[in-house]
Amino acid sequence: MDKRDLSTIFRERLKMLLTRSDLNQSAFATAVGIDRSALSQLLSGASTRLPRAETLLNIAAEFKVSLDWLLGLSQDEGLTGEIRESLEIEEAPDGFDRTLLAKWHAEAAGTKIRYVPAGIPDLLRTEALVDYEAGITNKSRLAQAGETQYRIDYNRRPETDMEVCMPRHTLEIFARGLGVWDRFPEADRRAQLLHMATLLDDLYPTFRLFLYDGRMRYSIPYTIFGPYRAAIYVGDMYLVLNATQPIQTLIRHFDNLIRAADINAHEAAGFAQRLAGMSFPSGTV
Repeated sequence: MDKRDLSTIFRERLKMLLTRSDLNQSAFATAVGIDRSALSQLLSGASTRLPRAETLLNIAAEFKVSLDWLLGLSQDEGLTGEIRESLEIEEAPDGFDRTLLAKWHAEAAGTKIRYVPAGIPDLLRTEALVDYEAGITNKSRLAQAGETQYRIDYNRRPETDMEVCMPRHTLEIFARGLGVWDRFPEADRRAQLLHMATLLDDLYPTFRLFLYDGRMRYSIPYTIFGPYRAAIYVGDMYLVLNATQPIQTLIRHFDNLIRAADINAHEAAGFAQRLAGMSFPSGTV
């Protein structure tokens, strides 16, 4: 689903809840923990951005509707007073070993892990890219490197089964040195793409990367840990889904991304290698 469609459906359902509640905008905003101006902005459609995860949870819990319905992923309102038991918010502290991610990966060993990354997949990054991204995000370089090495080691285990799906244009933008990578040198970008190609060959088939056309599909970053849980990345925290139905909904979403891929897993290493062979001085289109 395109993020504009997602935003439109959310806005329509928010208006529906406001009408049903018989509350004025000030009282409605107070009930879900935001101010009136923030509510007005959400209702106006001036932006395609969704509210914070905490606000989404508050709206769903206060008006007894499912998060799937609120976001347009389901037509079933799924009235429930137990939404907070199936949904949690976990902080993402600066240190992989201190988060639940390592535990979730361990618990999901032997099952399929499905991963939509926010950028270059963590385990495919070179030390140079880890340093660069840690610098622009003010995060610990050691923590980032530790996470990368953990994921590589995890994917070398024979029981591992991980699929990753991401927009093809993320790698194309990276190769050109655009966006957040505009100050990352061309030589380092080329080395990163070659490193990625080598790892993709080395880890295949336990680790499989698929690339889809980001103009045709849209996805937020998330990880699905087998049938147990899904973690949606929302910046410095994770929205964690524990209930079966929303996890299955995300699995179907992920499988649709895979079906839409125009670069399949056995072709991904070659694609990265071809990008590495092109000349893209920083900031060129």
